[in-house]
Amino acid sequence: MPLLILVADDDAGIRLAISDYLEMSGYSAIAAEDGEEALALLETYHPHLLVADINMPRLDGYELVRQVRQRPEFRLLPVIFLTERGSTEERIRGYQVGCDLYLPKPFEMKELGAVIRSLLERSQVIQSELRFSKINTDRKKDPSAQPKTSSPTTIPLHSLDLTNREQEVLNLLTNGLSNIEIGGELHLSPRTIEKYVSSLLRKTDTNNRAELVRFALEHNLVD
Repeated sequence: MPLLILVADDDAGIRLAISDYLEMSGYSAIAAEDGEEALALLETYHPHLLVADINMPRLDGYELVRQVRQRPEFRLLPVIFLTERGSTEERIRGYQVGCDLYLPKPFEMKELGAVIRSLLERSQVIQSELRFSKINTDRKKDPSAQPKTSSPTTIPLHSLDLTNREQEVLNLLTNGLSNIEIGGELHLSPRTIEKYVSSLLRKTDTNNRAELVRFALEHNLVD
């Protein structure tokens, strides 16, 4: 499934422009016109990243992120502030309440796309490491949970039934390319690439791209 991004901004034009750009880049997007709606969507859909304006009615961006960070399940959620406020004091306040990056308006969509990709990749690596750490901790607490046999270091490709195109996507994915970059290499749309990535996640029983890359490298599925 495509990674889900929540866009919160009271400007309908900005919401639409960012959402369209994200969809074209291979993500899924949901939008909120104020902080209260954004908070409700966060709790319902649990997106992978939040892009929020600061000046919003009912609940501004500062208070939105402050409440988000109070919830344990959202403490590692990547947050980008988009705002016309550019003073040092306001940026400091943004970082203090828990935003990861502060992008002043006006901004270039390409720059927003680059920072979103960077934050998502970092977030997925952290989540993957935490899961593996928890598994190892649980095994140490309960030795009987240790697997009796070790997993093979190499899995035959035919056992996963990867198509030639899926193998090409996997090779490029492990080299750190984004959907857009992979699509450029293979002359396919980012949305098509995302479908191949979803298929790879399903066939390898992994939860995200970081786990998929780890799986591919550990089992010699790529050169």
